[in-house]
Amino acid sequence: VLEPVLPEEQNGTDGAKAPKVSCEERNTTGIERFTLQILNVSQDLMEFLNPNSSDCTLVLFYTPWCRFSASLAPHFNSLPRAFPTLRFLALDASQHSSLSTRFGTVAVPNILLFQGAKPMARFNHTDRTLETLKDFIFNQTGIEAKSDVAVSKEDWEGPLPSVLTKGIDWLLLFSVLFLASFVLYATLRTESIRWLIPGQEHEHQE
Repeated sequence: VLEPVLPEEQNGTDGAKAPKVSCEERNTTGIERFTLQILNVSQDLMEFLNPNSSDCTLVLFYTPWCRFSASLAPHFNSLPRAFPTLRFLALDASQHSSLSTRFGTVAVPNILLFQGAKPMARFNHTDRTLETLKDFIFNQTGIEAKSDVAVSKEDWEGPLPSVLTKGIDWLLLFSVLFLASFVLYATLRTESIRWLIPGQEHEHQE
């Protein structure tokens, strides 16, 4: 079942409107390093989202071999420092296909703003930079970013990779092999049936 996700409005009056999502800002006391968390294949996103809470989490669906995900990576890596009271998660969409289907992730990168465990808004801009991401979060939540945060050298290094990873798309490979096998099987079956039909053999000899 697809969760309802409100599209982000992209007009020039967003800044003057009241926040669309009332986020409970987390207590940052004792936190020394603000960084995003990348979920591995065995971790479930819903375990990191508290359905009984009104705190907000920005979640990125990406793939390591997508060049758009790689170009977004340093900007997304810098967001936790710009918004220390919010949480930031990232997950490989190819390893969490059920979540991608559930939240309508048909392309990557895809960024969703959650309140508790409910998706509230989707980032729809094609220009994926720190500034457009900060504007999106401010327009949705009313929380202002720290003004002294910029994309640094460390943000290019991780935790989200900004270098493309070469890999095999096993789903695509399996689909191609299955299709080729089916065509070959259908062709062979058609030929064998033609020879079994009375009169077809004599017609072929003539």
